[in-house]
Amino acid sequence: MDHNTKSSRAPLYEALLAYRDSKQRSFHVPGHKNGQAYRLSSVDDYGADLKSGESYGIEGDQSKRGLVPDRSFLEIMEMDVTEITGTDDLHHPEGVIREAQELAADCFGAEESFFLVGGSTAGNLSLLLTVCDEPNSIVLVQRNVHKSVIHGLMVAGARAVFLEPWIDPASGLAVMPSVQTVQAAVQSYPEAKGVLVTLPNYYGMGADLTPIAEVCHAAGMPLLVDEAHGAHYGQHPELPVSALSCGADGVVQSTHKMLTAFTMGAMLHIQGPRLNRSLLRQRLAMVQSSSPSYPVMASLDLARRLLQVQGANTFTAGLAAVNAFKRGLAELPRFQLLQPAQLLQPEPPAGTAKPAGLSVSAAQQTRKSLTAAAVASAAGYTAQDPFKAVIYDGAGVLSGYGLQQQLEACGCVPEMSDERYVVLLFSLGSTVQDAQHLLQALQHISSADGHEQDNSNAEPLHQLAKGSAHYISTWNNLQEHTPYSEPISFSLQPIVETDTINVPIQGSVGCRSAEMVIPYPPGIPLVYPGECLSPSMVARMQLLRDEGAKFHGVSDVSLQVLKVMKD
Repeated sequence: MDHNTKSSRAPLYEALLAYRDSKQRSFHVPGHKNGQAYRLSSVDDYGADLKSGESYGIEGDQSKRGLVPDRSFLEIMEMDVTEITGTDDLHHPEGVIREAQELAADCFGAEESFFLVGGSTAGNLSLLLTVCDEPNSIVLVQRNVHKSVIHGLMVAGARAVFLEPWIDPASGLAVMPSVQTVQAAVQSYPEAKGVLVTLPNYYGMGADLTPIAEVCHAAGMPLLVDEAHGAHYGQHPELPVSALSCGADGVVQSTHKMLTAFTMGAMLHIQGPRLNRSLLRQRLAMVQSSSPSYPVMASLDLARRLLQVQGANTFTAGLAAVNAFKRGLAELPRFQLLQPAQLLQPEPPAGTAKPAGLSVSAAQQTRKSLTAAAVASAAGYTAQDPFKAVIYDGAGVLSGYGLQQQLEACGCVPEMSDERYVVLLFSLGSTVQDAQHLLQALQHISSADGHEQDNSNAEPLHQLAKGSAHYISTWNNLQEHTPYSEPISFSLQPIVETDTINVPIQGSVGCRSAEMVIPYPPGIPLVYPGECLSPSMVARMQLLRDEGAKFHGVSDVSLQVLKVMKD
């Protein structure tokens, strides 16, 4: 079978189709028996024909109708199987799952790829449990990481040296640690087991990882990347390069976020000799269910197949939608778009033609020159995901939270917002009609408060940044003027309730927190248990609370009081 024919297959999905069509009788789990449990009677108590999945006779009673599985749900159940002959085993793949994972590795440029049914969380946990192979292992970790990384440090009993991320001066948003910060931390802690960074950030911002990978590898450390929002990177000339192509050793991607897998469907990609792969497999078996969802795994198989069959054309419609939105946004000067001052030219994905007249070596040299220039000028924001359209009210009338509320009232649901920005997530599934609806909503919002003609109030981002010294994003989590921290110990030992006390948030300065304070989304812990609360931290929490941010990890979700240590 040639490569093109093989890559056009979806072996795991095809195996589930074959199982469904075989009409074999189930004497195994799951208990719904391919949905048969819902088909035992033609009509249930609510007047629903379960064989057809259609409801009748209960007009106006949506609450009862909602209890009846419809046709599409029942059809998914027909392929919701377990580890039986022909369906393989995720934790010891020898058949269709192994073939599907090998095709994924080929598609994404890895030496080995693993399907994850617990989202990127499972990948982050397994990577940390692999590199932290002894108690009190030190890991160099970007400060504003997702809570799953913190949980991984806790489970591993590791010590984290937190690296402060570089802050884009125009937007005020954290991107990733600078090369200089990583280099300094690596020199101070040569015994560290690895370096973990997040790229892109929640706003689609990033830069070239290659220099950081080189620093890590020179010190014998693996570079681990939480690339949850970059599963599509490197798959189209207009998209930023992937972390793997920059030399990362272990990369976690949420295939469900920016590609087409079901929610919870993600992948872990590995390359190079710096990770113990047999230990990694054992860790994956620890953090993932022994009864993984076959529909989720099949959706990963199909997401990969779509990319390999259609190539860069997979993104044609989605990019057309984004471009239509950006053209229309230019006609609404009040609403501004976040974008880097200096854009790093992405490298075409593997297997695609280089620009005419530019050899492979010349293209690589061009990218290295741009990277060197970016590092020299401390430009830590040189790449923007075109599918993340980050907008803000240049008139300064609406906060990001306020703009999101008004967009939702117009039928447009953003990915997230903070005090200033709204993140609008497009994808390969977006349409020009989606973009037009969004533009109409923005036009309506602008007209409703009388700012549609008042273009003089629309300020560029660098002007807003100068006048917004107190701006704080839920993405940022910063200490004062320290490039990296002392090692901070994490463990699963709980804080004893009798050792804590609730204090008003404004009176918590100087106390040690007994809770993890996590503004959500995107889930970046602002405060860790045991951490001393500085005045700036407390002010930041109050500001986010007053702006309407939601919080995880705290006993008082309104954040009027905070649980702290008595001492």
